[in-house]
Amino acid sequence: MDILLDLNEASLLAKKWALEVGQIQREKFKQNDFKTKTKSSSADLVTEVDILSEDIIKNNIENNYPEHNIIGEEQGESQKESNYTWIIDPLDGSNNYSMGYPIYGISIALQLNQEIVMGLIYLPEQDELYSAVKGRGAFRAAEPIKVADKKELEQATVSTGFPYDKKDSELDNLLPFMKIVKNSRGVRRSGSAAFDLISVACGRTDLFWEFKLAEWDIAAAKIIIKEAGGTLFEAQVADAPLIIVGNSYLVKIVKNIISEIYTLEKEKFL
Repeated sequence: MDILLDLNEASLLAKKWALEVGQIQREKFKQNDFKTKTKSSSADLVTEVDILSEDIIKNNIENNYPEHNIIGEEQGESQKESNYTWIIDPLDGSNNYSMGYPIYGISIALQLNQEIVMGLIYLPEQDELYSAVKGRGAFRAAEPIKVADKKELEQATVSTGFPYDKKDSELDNLLPFMKIVKNSRGVRRSGSAAFDLISVACGRTDLFWEFKLAEWDIAAAKIIIKEAGGTLFEAQVADAPLIIVGNSYLVKIVKNIISEIYTLEKEKFL
């Protein structure tokens, strides 16, 4: 039987691990001396720094919480029948990282049963640490953050990404992109979902949407955005996930735009 965790303590430990890994990532990024290989496609890269980073975080979790489950992007699941599961994206933005583009991040989330109760995202090059614990607000370092309050898409700066299989998939995000970009103030494309999601949480941008993201891409951001006063919408489109985040007004507007293009199933607002 699991012992009820002190989430503040777990958050402090996770921050320490993220800062440790972030320092390693910055050093190797400057040296530009690491191996890279492809995964699902030529656009889907993984570096040896991804794997090293996940190893470090995973070892820290196992040393402090040996009974907990772990899900990592690079090494899959370690199931121990616990109610607690750590969800790790050790280096989000591997393509950026591999080509010297300084936007990438580390995501660590803790899930209790089916609910994310703690999450953090660290952006090493910006040295920005974002975190949230359920019911206690969202923060950049010690500063509270909140989503922007724009109510019209025409006033909003939005961001998105494109799936790795865009060359072959009909769900390539191009039709929504063309419609949204024409009706918004502007669109940003960073190459890192962690960066884009946290930019919405702190009001740096107003809305983000993307298809085919995995749970490790969004788990930490979910609770940070929610604790920052944001709205999350999730659905399935042709058996692939869609997520839209922002304030409630903009999320509904973009959800309606996308629903005119694709059939949305299993819809839910969080």
